[in-house]
Amino acid sequence: MLETKTLVNLTPPRVPLVDPRTNGISREWYLFLFSQFSRSKSLTDQTNSNQVAIETTDLSLQATQNSLASTQATVADLETALASSTLGPLYTPQLPRLRYGAFYDTTTQTAAAINTAYAMTFNATDISQGVYIGTPTSRVYVDTANVYNIQFSAQLDKTSGGVGIVWIWLRKNGTNVANSASQVRLQGNDAEQIAAWNFLLPMNAGDYFELMWEVDTTSIEITAFAASAVHPAVPSVILTVTDNISA
Repeated sequence: MLETKTLVNLTPPRVPLVDPRTNGISREWYLFLFSQFSRSKSLTDQTNSNQVAIETTDLSLQATQNSLASTQATVADLETALASSTLGPLYTPQLPRLRYGAFYDTTTQTAAAINTAYAMTFNATDISQGVYIGTPTSRVYVDTANVYNIQFSAQLDKTSGGVGIVWIWLRKNGTNVANSASQVRLQGNDAEQIAAWNFLLPMNAGDYFELMWEVDTTSIEITAFAASAVHPAVPSVILTVTDNISA
């Protein structure tokens, strides 16, 4: 087969286009034209291949650009979310502030006159957290708003014969609490009874309450007894206050 170089350098006037023996195109012209066709097809194929490569590169570049744009949008969304968020949790649970107090009085409390309101007093604190004795010592203060459970026991004693009545009620910030009074009847000399019950009282920080009492005879007192070799002393009044009920 003739090389393309030889065919390309073929000088047409020197070689007849028609072979006189066959009346067809001469062999030299056929090979020349065939070589030109082959070169043209090769160049076309190469051009098409380059075009496909360019198009593939364009598609790859477009996909990369799309991916970059998507990534940038995601980053922007994250930056927006971060800017609008808080550093702390949405809800911070509050630890409970337990408030309580236990108090008592070691002295005998008496009424100087009948039908007169007196406040029970306290001279000792057993435990206290946010509940404390103020001035005068009948006032019990709280430092946190809540509903408080107020429980007490008073050692009542009648020092002479006959019948006597004692009333006990609750007073808040100097005002009697409505429907909080109870009465206890004592009869006979050295008649002792324990008055013990509880109140539920809503209070704000800085509020105080008092346990009030009244008698119809001065022979009734709230008595303290000394300890013996067997049992401990008997306080005249024992008081406990807790905020174990949610406000």
